[in-house]
Formats: sequence, C-alpha cells, structure tokens
Amino acid sequence: MPHMTPSRMLDSQVDIALVGCGGNGSQMLTGLARLNHALTALGHPGLTVKAFDPDTVSEANMGRQMFGAFDVGASKAHTLVNRINAYFGLNWESHYGRYEGDMNHFDLMIVCVDSAKARYEISQSLRSYKTHYLMDLGNRAADGQVLFGEIRETGDDSGDIHGHVRLPCPYAVLPELIDVHAVEDDTPSCGLAEALERQELFVNQAIVTPALSILWEFFRYGRLTWHGAFVNLRTGSMRPMMVKEPA
Repeated sequence: MPHMTPSRMLDSQVDIALVGCGGNGSQMLTGLARLNHALTALGHPGLTVKAFDPDTVSEANMGRQMFGAFDVGASKAHTLVNRINAYFGLNWESHYGRYEGDMNHFDLMIVCVDSAKARYEISQSLRSYKTHYLMDLGNRAADGQVLFGEIRETGDDSGDIHGHVRLPCPYAVLPELIDVHAVEDDTPSCGLAEALERQELFVNQAIVTPALSILWEFFRYGRLTWHGAFVNLRTGSMRPMMVKEPA
C-alpha cells in the first residue's frame, strides 16, 4: 500500500528547511534545486528552501563537499544558496547559524547533521510547529541511511483515502539517531587526506541519490511506495525501506 502525498503539497509551494550544509547537505541542496526545476516544468508550484549551517568552509571540505578553494572561510549556507540562486534564478534563503525551533514553520525538514545531540534538539522542537514531514540523512565511513517520515498527522484528507498508509517518524525507526549518550567522534579533520581516512569520497552522494528519488516520487507521482534506504558502498548494496501497514 502507498503513502499518499497531501494535496496541499501538490497544489501549493512547499516550504523546506535544510539543516546542515556539509557532506550530505551540500549535495542535497544542489539536488533540491534540480528537483524544483523539474517539478515546476511539470506544473508543480515548486519548492522554496531555507538552509541552515553554523560552519564555514575549510580546506578539508573540498572534494567531499560542494566547495572550492575560493570558498574557504565563507559561510557554507550563504555560499551554497547564493550559488544556487544565481545558477537557477531562485530566491532561496540561508542562515549562518544553528537551526532554532522557533525561527520558522516548514512543511518539510531535511536533517543533514552529524551528531545525535543536534538531531535530538531538532526532534524536541518540531512537534510544536507546522512541520509535518522529516527526512534524515546520515552516514558513517562507507555506509549510511536516509529515512523519510511524518512527525505527526498531516491534517490533510489523505488519511481518509483507501489504502493510504502513514509513515513512522525517522527517529522512531532508528532511535539511536537521537541517542545523546552515544559516543561520537566530532574531531575536525585538518585536510582532505585525513577526512578521507574517516569517510569514503562518494558516500554522501550515495546517500543523497535515494533521498532525492524518494522526494521525486513523493512530488511527481503523489504517493510513496518506499520511504527510506540503507546504503553500503563496501558491499555495493542499497536496501529500500518499503511503505507498509504498521505491525
């Protein structure tokens, strides 16, 4: 059984918050611009995005993330959004700083942060606001996952459609993503060579591709048959998480 896209997200412009503009986030933002371009060509009202990130570009970011030498020292969020706006003729926004729960209301939040603490803080703020859908992207050295789900019921009539299935929140599927007691390595890399010892060069691209495919199905076809994926570059595998009735 599929999950049906709420009609308001097909008939109106969709407000998206992208939290994190690093390995996954920088590639995700570029993909969202391409997705928006394709959807508007097909008659969808389009996407509007606001990107959040408190970091500046370092030399270690070049290669794995969507930055060049001329970006070093600049805000990640500002750099990416300015480039996207100029290239695609958009008016998306950026915020040089952390996402704060009372800043804005969004239809969809895409979380591309690399710590359980940051995810936990985000998860605690969302239930009080407009955001209904959450997509989380995460990775380790050579594997990772993308999960797309509902934070709460959408308030749309899609829940009354025969065969419609609700999606579990990503943090209910993998509660360890918001486990603040887990030991994490947050030591910054000093250069690209050191960064590549900790993460494979194309692991972020491998995670972002199925994430964008999920959003394409969600907006293009008005329904979802899968809402997540587990990717492993070492084994060359991608295991989708199919939409199904709750047990």
